[in-house]
Amino acid sequence: MFVEVSQLRVQYASRPQPAVSDVSFGLAAGDIGVLIGPSGCGKTTLLRAIAGLERASAGEIRISGQVVGSAKVHLPAEARRIGMVFQDYALFPHLDVGRNVAFGLQHLAKAERAGRVAQVLELVGLPGIERRFPHELSGGQQQRVALARAMAPKPQLLLLDEPFSNLDVDLRERLAHEIRGILKAAQATALFVTHDQLEAFAIGDLIGVMHDGRLHQWDDAYTLYHRPATRFVADFIGHGVFTRATLREIDNQVVVQTPLGDLLDVAECPLPSAFDGGECEVLLRADDIVHDDDAPVKAQIVRKAFRGSEFLYTLQLKTGETVLAHVPSHHDHKIGEWIGIRAEVDHVVTFNRSRPADDRAHGVMARERAAETPAPAHPRCQG
Repeated sequence: MFVEVSQLRVQYASRPQPAVSDVSFGLAAGDIGVLIGPSGCGKTTLLRAIAGLERASAGEIRISGQVVGSAKVHLPAEARRIGMVFQDYALFPHLDVGRNVAFGLQHLAKAERAGRVAQVLELVGLPGIERRFPHELSGGQQQRVALARAMAPKPQLLLLDEPFSNLDVDLRERLAHEIRGILKAAQATALFVTHDQLEAFAIGDLIGVMHDGRLHQWDDAYTLYHRPATRFVADFIGHGVFTRATLREIDNQVVVQTPLGDLLDVAECPLPSAFDGGECEVLLRADDIVHDDDAPVKAQIVRKAFRGSEFLYTLQLKTGETVLAHVPSHHDHKIGEWIGIRAEVDHVVTFNRSRPADDRAHGVMARERAAETPAPAHPRCQG
């Protein structure tokens, strides 16, 4: 791994709890990683520790095989060959674009410096704007200039702290895709911080979900969504609810009994013995619930949000359970209406029932295990 973080802890003397606790992950050369989580979860502190702006209290940070941070080693930020891009761009308003981009290139001869400036501006899609000033540029253009300035000295690692947060929502995802293309073309290794899931999905090869200073899961977007390692990841990523369920073994097959009916032939479900009495909670995503007027299960629409091509319906069953459903927008039902629904679940994500302290997911989809090791998946549950 090009970037290796092992059991990292960052502790401030003024706080009883560490800002970052026992965080471990790796990032290969040329990959783009993203740290995501709610405000105050420790993601920016982790980024600053990698940059050398915060000291490690325990654990280790390696970049290109070199220990740059630990309880005993602290390589200063300027010695780590890291480029930084901040949410406020930090461009010098009194300098034109060319001089902004060239700020870290004073060691080069004038002609070589001008050539490198032209090269990175071409790379970010802004050729020939060296003589323009930051106030003459749009927000997206300013962000590209900030990226060009960070890339100009050829850093071994780029760190970006919420770089799109000051931009319009519609621009963020588009710019995230474009910046990903730029970084891939430059074969750059980068680590982003964001609170926006769409940004994270658009730009990241690997995404880390943080909460209360801990890294809950480090995985690709598909795995985070479909195989969340913890209850927090399951709740934070995408739209879904936890509903009570009971696992039963019937005719050598595990059946997941839910308020929406029995789920059969689902992949990766644990045996009933993994839970006390087989009682658990199952994650039901909005795309697991299908609107079907002929379905025997009915639910009342209690809330709906228009999303263009679809509605996100919040539905309440007669039993009081609540589920979410993505429904095509031409199915425009009114709040208070009862509609038929059924569950289409290919694999289940199960959790202990009503035990918030134990938020580990069971089954082979969990990358981290609970204190008690769950039983292996039943052979008939492989789908």
